[in-house]
Parts: sequence; structure tokens; C-alpha cells
Amino acid sequence: MTEHEIPVGSGPSVRVSLSLPEGTAEAVRAITGKREFSAYIAEAVEHRLRSDLLAQDLTEYQEEHGAFTEQERAWARAELSGEQGGTGHPGEAA
Repeated sequence: MTEHEIPVGSGPSVRVSLSLPEGTAEAVRAITGKREFSAYIAEAVEHRLRSDLLAQDLTEYQEEHGAFTEQERAWARAELSGEQGGTGHPGEAA
């Protein structure tokens, strides 16, 4: 991200037009009501963007440093799930 880009989830709201399948729009409206529809869509898009950006970062890291070891992958799973033993860094005593 360059210094002039606005981070995901930041900045003023801008009006955009998008098309959704009718069933998807109805399901969102049923959950959120009309007033929170945009916020729900914005949150879903932000979640997807963060996931995609993380995937890009992980790919770039592995291209530079090599594939993650099984120990590193296990540590990451433990960190993300909150399992015991997921503290510290891979290779350190818990």
C-alpha cells in the first residue's frame, strides 16, 4: 500500500452502485433491515479484502523465504484458534 492509499475500512463513505443476485439481496435485507444493508455489505467486502491481502502477503513472503514449515503452520493454526501452546514464535518454548 502506498502512503496515499486509504486503508481498508477507513475514510468517508462513497456511494457506489452494485448488482446482487435477488436471493442474496433478500437474505441480507432479512437479516439487517433496510437501514443496515450498506453496512453489512461494506463489512463483508472489507473481510474479503483483508483475506485477499493477507493471502497476497503470505504468497510474497513464501516466494522470498521459502515455504512455511509444518511447525510454522501448526503454530499459526494454534495462534488463530486460541489453542494452548500458540504463544511466542515457532521454535520457541511455549
